[in-house]
Amino acid sequence: MGATTQLHVVTGKGGTGKTTVAAALAIALADQGQRVLLCEVEGRQGIAQLFDVPPLPYEERRIASGLGGGQVHALAIDPEAALLEYLDMYYHLGRAGKLLDRFGVVDFATTIAPGVRDVLLTGKAYEAARRKEDGRFVYDAVVMDAPPTGRITRFLNVNAEVAGLAKVGPVRKQADAIMDMLHSDTSRVHLVTVLEEMPVQETLDGVTELRLAGLPVGHVLVNLVRPALLSEASQQLLGTDGVEQAVADALEPSGVDAGHAPALVEEGHAHVARQHLQDAQHVLLDDADVPVHDLPWLSEGVDLGALFELAQTLRDGKVV
Repeated sequence: MGATTQLHVVTGKGGTGKTTVAAALAIALADQGQRVLLCEVEGRQGIAQLFDVPPLPYEERRIASGLGGGQVHALAIDPEAALLEYLDMYYHLGRAGKLLDRFGVVDFATTIAPGVRDVLLTGKAYEAARRKEDGRFVYDAVVMDAPPTGRITRFLNVNAEVAGLAKVGPVRKQADAIMDMLHSDTSRVHLVTVLEEMPVQETLDGVTELRLAGLPVGHVLVNLVRPALLSEASQQLLGTDGVEQAVADALEPSGVDAGHAPALVEEGHAHVARQHLQDAQHVLLDDADVPVHDLPWLSEGVDLGALFELAQTLRDGKVV
């Protein structure tokens, strides 16, 4: 195991493929021979669906092995179970804590009390990252599939608020320890986006907010990047009056009905417009003074093989 466990927090606007990228990041680390914990905090069981395994319980399970001999373990962090574990760990309530759960006190606390859920979720990730056996860290890296970009800074900074409220005791001690970990050089917050206006703007806003809060920004991971299918010469031809006839003439030797030419030209215009949008949004990200890495659009969808393919691009880009 490494001298210090690395924490990778993965956030992104809904629909950008945040969970897929987090899973690929975990595999990329395992491919380097590392023992990795991939955890989710939103209760969607997205990890189980990606790896085609049964729904994850509140316990760590191995779900994949890396090509380099490492392992990926997964955990769905449940705030109610985390609270019972916390009460037992710091206050030794044991069976009494289970009675609180039976009477609904645990559910009340995690639903009503501001920030309690987020404290418990980050606290469990902290516990996993700092857990040792025989004097060595259990995990080389922890990858967290975190909440969306719009609330990631508050999610990660909630322990600072707790530390301000609890002046002494185990609550204050743990809150301070979690904040030390999140602000350390062993942690990184990666932001997943696609090359569309709203996700890119939310990503740029997220980078600014994270930096203002003193939280370490890792990479902006641009997902679903489509390749340019038309050469510069082909794009120029699309702007000419005789383009439909030129396409029809090109189709004739192959036996394809020349009547398809107008639809193909229309599709070409749509592709070029999409490429121009991608390029313009990419320029905005490139100007944000943060490392940017592109992940390809996979036309056949995402399965375990695709995750390993994405993991390879993350390693090639030195994201991990």
